[in-house]
Amino acid sequence: MRTIQMTLDDHLVNAVDRVSKELHTSRSAFTRKALQDALVRYKLEQQERKHRLGYEQNPVATDEFSVWETEQAWGDE
Repeated sequence: MRTIQMTLDDHLVNAVDRVSKELHTSRSAFTRKALQDALVRYKLEQQERKHRLGYEQNPVATDEFSVWETEQAWGDE
């Protein structure tokens, strides 16, 4: 693990310290978790963007999924 130096606004540090205390964790642990969550969220957003662009470039055909209609089971039979 590496030690890094960051510059943060006072109100942000105060908020992190307050929440870290409530969660019984350290400022560093809280920040690590927040950064990990942000990276996961970023990756998901990039995947969604990629899928959206794919469907924009290759839209779904009107009857593309109609072959599966007979395979659906809704439990009312």
